[in-house]
Amino acid sequence: MSLQTIPTIHQFPYKHSITTRWRDNDVYGHVNNVVYYSWFDTAVNGYLLLQNVLDFKAGEVVGLVVETQCNYFKPVAFPDKITVGVAVTKVGNSSVRYEVAVFKGDEADACAAGHFIHVYVDAKSHKPVFVPGELRTALAKIER
Repeated sequence: MSLQTIPTIHQFPYKHSITTRWRDNDVYGHVNNVVYYSWFDTAVNGYLLLQNVLDFKAGEVVGLVVETQCNYFKPVAFPDKITVGVAVTKVGNSSVRYEVAVFKGDEADACAAGHFIHVYVDAKSHKPVFVPGELRTALAKIER
């Protein structure tokens, strides 16, 4: 995704609502860049929990974040309500690439957009494993 390409909310099959918090703002009066990565993590894992394919306490397989990236187009600030759009764009043997974007209020154009990659590993050994079938089924629902 280039800096000139601003995604629209219609490109994202899953949408996760979040309310900004006072502490999200930095000294410049807008949400600090590191908070966006937390929102990406929250939205992706929120979807996995909703689909009952994430058990972070007793699951045998866990997704570890190996790469994130974000482009910023316009600021968000407390007390904005935001929506994080999530789409799966690639499912490999052990990895999943999510495209993610942050939208303010009812705006159709993203304020920020990027990607988030999970590699699935055995919870004990942390060695990569094949993305489980039930997870693949859930991911297919938001694939584009």
